[in-house]
Amino acid sequence: MLLGILNSQAIGGALASYLAVAHSGSPFISAYPWSSGFGTKYSNPATLPTDNGRSVDFSPSVADLALAHDESPYVAAYAWSDGFGTKYSNPATAIPNYALGIKFSPSGLDIAVTHFSSPFVSTYPWSSGFGTKYANPATLPASTAKGLNFSSSGADIAVGHDFSPYISVYPWSSGFGTKYSNPATIPASTVYSVNFSPSGNDIAIGDGGSPYISAYPWSSGFGTKYSNPATLPANEGKGVHFSPSGNEIAVAHGLTPFVSVYPWSSGFGTKYANPATLPTGGGQGVDFSSSGADIAVAHNTTPFISTYPWSSGFGTKYANPATLLASTAHGLNFSPTI
Repeated sequence: MLLGILNSQAIGGALASYLAVAHSGSPFISAYPWSSGFGTKYSNPATLPTDNGRSVDFSPSVADLALAHDESPYVAAYAWSDGFGTKYSNPATAIPNYALGIKFSPSGLDIAVTHFSSPFVSTYPWSSGFGTKYANPATLPASTAKGLNFSSSGADIAVGHDFSPYISVYPWSSGFGTKYSNPATIPASTVYSVNFSPSGNDIAIGDGGSPYISAYPWSSGFGTKYSNPATLPANEGKGVHFSPSGNEIAVAHGLTPFVSVYPWSSGFGTKYANPATLPTGGGQGVDFSSSGADIAVAHNTTPFISTYPWSSGFGTKYANPATLLASTAHGLNFSPTI
């Protein structure tokens, strides 16, 4: 994640950040101060999302927080300043159906949303609110789009979706360019999550079929797929994320141990040992803090989120937040450090 500037006070006089979670059950989005553990949950936004949260993202400046959710208007975006501000107006061109993924560009000047029905991805300029929707890509994703991410430079946008080729990547410059060629080895099934390495030299996807995680060199197009990890994730890869250093890659998955992390150096290293205290259910998403010192896993059974110190391996699980999430955590995002 990019470092950002926030007109907010650091927690306890030290550098701090936030952790936001998209979840089922009202209030559908929850946010906490984060400083090697959960602080007291922030008050809910005055205008709640209308249904279950699916994906959440802070803007690079940490001045905004956006959520993809079920039910119209399918997105909710708020000003953020050490808590939820006023909800921004809905986009003039509405998202057509359930929103599943949301992401700000690295510059913070654009926002992208994946959704259930055609055109499957919608993008807008962003300047403290939604601008006029950009034109759809000339070649649409093949079906319902889920995973979504911009490259670290902001020059490319990747969309994971149902139906072959399961991943579509486009040049991005305030609009979609011509879709890149499909990878020579296409993913096995629906792509739920996609992430570029911080260097921009690699792209990784989590998908619904074995090997559940796949990675490719990236240079304005897909290179030859890297070898699969020696120890595969146990089930479908619902979330995949590189650490800020690019030296690790994590995947949240459906069966125990629910999260797997590997060293990364132009390929998968030997899987790190599982955390001593596993997440309690199917992994839905994973993220590293902006410092790389912590890792969080969203999952589908209480306490719905598990967090750990990270230093080339899992440390002792942090205490659960005092105010637990209402239900399944579908997505989560650490803000940049402030």
